[in-house]
Amino acid sequence: MSFQSYMDNIEAKTGKSPGDLQTLAIDKGLADANGLAPGIKAGAIIDWLKQDFDLGHGHAMAIVAYIKGKRD
Repeated sequence: MSFQSYMDNIEAKTGKSPGDLQTLAIDKGLADANGLAPGIKAGAIIDWLKQDFDLGHGHAMAIVAYIKGKRD
């Protein structure tokens, strides 16, 4: 599955674009404009996405990659 397919599936499941999820992560203090917030590990974001949006591990990791700057 391509990275874009992951992003499309995430948006279909959650109703939120990857950018929306990044904004929510920033609002929660998990991320900042440069990626993960200082002292935050990927597991914290994965746990949040699994709990609040029922994403699986692979899809949550795709959002972590997006937050870190991956776009394709």
